[in-house]
Amino acid sequence: MKEFQIGDVTERVIERADYPIETVRDILKDETVAVIGYGVQGKGQSLNLRDNGIRVIVGVRKGGKSWEEAIQDGWVPGETLFEIPEAVERGTIIAYLLSDAGQKEQWPVVRELLKEGDALYFSHGFSIVYKDLTGVVPPENVDVILVAPKGSGTTVRRYFLEGKGINASYAVYQDYTGRAEQRCIAMGFGIGSGFLFPTTFEKEVYSDLTGERGVLMGAIYGIWLAQYEVLREHGHSPTEAFNETVEEATQSLYPLIGEKGMDWMYANCSTTAQRGALDWYRRFYEVTKPVFEELYQKVVAGEETKRVLEANSRPDYREQLAKELREIRESEMWRAGEIVRSLRPERQKGD
Repeated sequence: MKEFQIGDVTERVIERADYPIETVRDILKDETVAVIGYGVQGKGQSLNLRDNGIRVIVGVRKGGKSWEEAIQDGWVPGETLFEIPEAVERGTIIAYLLSDAGQKEQWPVVRELLKEGDALYFSHGFSIVYKDLTGVVPPENVDVILVAPKGSGTTVRRYFLEGKGINASYAVYQDYTGRAEQRCIAMGFGIGSGFLFPTTFEKEVYSDLTGERGVLMGAIYGIWLAQYEVLREHGHSPTEAFNETVEEATQSLYPLIGEKGMDWMYANCSTTAQRGALDWYRRFYEVTKPVFEELYQKVVAGEETKRVLEANSRPDYREQLAKELREIRESEMWRAGEIVRSLRPERQKGD
């Protein structure tokens, strides 16, 4: 375990060396992990668990797209692939990885099939924290644990195959067996995490919903789009606007930030860029901080949760989602992006 002092806060981090895979297998040797759902997290986590030698089965609706995809990935109907009720019955750690709306819908079925001493595992605190809206209230005779990778299931899987481990947070909500924390940590490293950071269900979901709507996805795209449109309106070509808005950020500057931090990125840019960034970041900070505070308060109040559940439960949700994503994909900005990406150095052929 590593400890870091940041201001008046002591951070404790569990690293993979504390729980080598042999230890993880020993902790989970009598468990059957039933992964319910085969979306991006369900797919990535179940494949990593299987490759790490953990007994794992998958539970999804028979005949659907996820069922067929699971078969393509080597899960065998009647052996390691089952419909949801049977998978829950067979499992001792129930990895509840359906969508948030799907968890609400399937909870009455799952709730009745949980056995005393089972562990109910989440990768997002959503259903538990907003139980008044989801109805997900676990029985008292099960462990309730969380491991939340700091990235999509696709990244969880890719990092694992590359021999790396993604960071994840972990939490225990309910410890019935006295083994909840050990089960939780073992699952964290079983799915391929590199480091585990302690949190609570509440803090995980509040930070996650704020981050997704903020700098991770929502805010960053809004800022990109605003700058792109300003450049275009002032006569810059689509590819020039895209290069100066997205391409240079993702391919050059953001990797520098990820490598050694914001100050190092500044130090490796021109003096003109340094001065401009240092002068203007405060303006963006002043303008956006009130927006982030509004967002955080709506997350805590459950307004975002209510809206998500209502939208995702509509029968035409997938069709509407596809329409919204298609509009982004077919917009001028991202058509320019497709051209620019095709010209990246790794795609250029040698002489």
